[in-house]
Amino acid sequence: MRRVWRLLFGALVAAQLAYGRAPARRRTPAATRAVLVTMLATSAAEAVAARGPRRGSALLGAAGAIGFGSELVGVATGRPFGHYAYTEKLGPRVAGVPVLAAAAWAALARPAWTVAGLLARPPVARVAVAAGALTAWDVFLDPRMVREGYWEWPAGGRYEGVPASNFAGWFVTATAVFAAFAALDGGGGDGEADGDGALALYVWTWVGETVANAALWRRPRVAAAGAAAMGAFAAPALAARLRAGRRP
Repeated sequence: MRRVWRLLFGALVAAQLAYGRAPARRRTPAATRAVLVTMLATSAAEAVAARGPRRGSALLGAAGAIGFGSELVGVATGRPFGHYAYTEKLGPRVAGVPVLAAAAWAALARPAWTVAGLLARPPVARVAVAAGALTAWDVFLDPRMVREGYWEWPAGGRYEGVPASNFAGWFVTATAVFAAFAALDGGGGDGEADGDGALALYVWTWVGETVANAALWRRPRVAAAGAAAMGAFAAPALAARLRAGRRP
């Protein structure tokens, strides 16, 4: 399974590089969905390799189910994210929420959990740090998806048309996701070698999104904000892993 993960990770990097360099007219909804599905498959392969089929699948399933449930409530009531609506671009929807929304929550959940394991050992602290690490990704994600018409905020917002309530909602939902992770995964050895694949996926997402927004899409505000948000977790986690690798 680790070999499968390496192949998928390579495919994901190649797909995201091609997507980032493509002109806007070629970044179609089908291409966006394909990248998201590849990212989910990569994360799933890593989770199964590191945690085994049963626990790895349970972790991704919990993230997808909790995230999707929160989206259903959010679209219907405006809580906890604020009032927003999805368009048809992400494919089939249930009660206004694309099925692929679950994939977005699951794809980077274990990487965020692994990063948190390198930065905080007590379970409550790890849940909070992981929630912050996952929310940090949305600093990149939401502006792009709004700009390309995948969902919309009728009242707008001060950050690239996105309101602050969105990020508060992400943090609340992510906290619920990682409370489930703490129950399902215990404390696991994610601070050591079995979390390297997940850490690589988080660090690559940080670097790739920063470069794409800064150099390819000419979105310096998003590049700076996202780089700072994800970097606050990725950089110290990577440093901690490198220090651990040098210990006898």
